[in-house]
Amino acid sequence: MLSYQHAYHAGGPADVHKHVALALLLAHLGKKDKPFTVIDLYAGEGDYDLTHYAAQKTGEFLSGIAPVWNAKGAPAAMQPYLSAVRRQNPDGALKRYPGSPALARAALRGDDRLILNELHKTAFPNLGRWARKDERIGVHKRDGLEALVALVPPTPRRGLVLIDPSYEVKSEYDDVPAKLSEAVRKWREGTFVIWYPVLKEARHRAMLERIREIDGDIFCDELAFPGGKGLLGTGIVAVNPPWQFDEAMDEAGAWLARVLPRCKHRSTWLRRAEG
Repeated sequence: MLSYQHAYHAGGPADVHKHVALALLLAHLGKKDKPFTVIDLYAGEGDYDLTHYAAQKTGEFLSGIAPVWNAKGAPAAMQPYLSAVRRQNPDGALKRYPGSPALARAALRGDDRLILNELHKTAFPNLGRWARKDERIGVHKRDGLEALVALVPPTPRRGLVLIDPSYEVKSEYDDVPAKLSEAVRKWREGTFVIWYPVLKEARHRAMLERIREIDGDIFCDELAFPGGKGLLGTGIVAVNPPWQFDEAMDEAGAWLARVLPRCKHRSTWLRRAEG
């Protein structure tokens, strides 16, 4: 049930898409002096060595961060993400990739907080070592969707939650919208980001319909890989996104569709709150 290990998929096209969105939201939070909290429910190990056996075995980063790293003319919406990747590779050679915890930690200021959760028996101790000695970071080992409800609202109350299970357990397609609805009711000022894979079975469609019923503004952005095998696309949903996030994701997504192999982009509002 917990066989998924992110090190094999670090820097792949799904990571790039998800982390572009996360970096934009983190940049938005940093525009105000008020402190914020980031909650990462499936945190993995922090950051990743792309020269390691795991990344080299799958080579997913070769169709994700590698073409993005080498591309020219990236728009403004890509800069928060690209800046974070560059910080991991100061000598200009692409060797390391920042997972979502590393992206978040790079955005933290003195009074901001990062809450990380990871249940995998190997990833959890590695995550603890990665976060060690940073008093702004707390690390939990618990079920991600149980933690989603239990850990909100956080202190500080301003902030976001990243929800990106592996969906190896098919019930997660039902559990995510159910727990998300509970969490949004508890923390209405929070932003919630949900990642999902687009697979042949298309289980994400029913999940999106259930998420659409949640109160608030709900934006959806997808990259499709026509003719691909296995992963046919990657999507993110943002509940209560900040102003102009949709425009930024449209800009970033259109550019990624030109840079990533066999890629098409689309975005839409699933719901716009009245008033």
